[in-house]
Amino acid sequence: QVQLVESGGGLVQAGGSLRLSCAASRRSMNIRGWYRRAPGKQRELVAVILSDGRPNYADSVKGRFTISRDNGKNTVYLQMNSLELDDTAVYYCTGRAYGLDFWGEGTLVTVSS
Repeated sequence: QVQLVESGGGLVQAGGSLRLSCAASRRSMNIRGWYRRAPGKQRELVAVILSDGRPNYADSVKGRFTISRDNGKNTVYLQMNSLELDDTAVYYCTGRAYGLDFWGEGTLVTVSS
């Protein structure tokens, strides 16, 4: 079974930090990165790793979030610093394997004032 499993979400005060992790069940999975869906909004890109290895960030998170990959663990991380109220969302990891796109079930990040 091919799966993506996110972890690391939670409740944090504005200005705080969290690190999300996304682990793939198969090494054949190319974990691309992170999207999020805020309450009442559409899903949006947060950060992905492009095919050339460069990161691509949403303008709203540039300078605050960092995406990284640990190939040995087949895991992608999202370090989130200086969190803002608008970062509250369910964060989803996405990857590609066997020509198909896969999504994790999501992890909730809640930023409080």
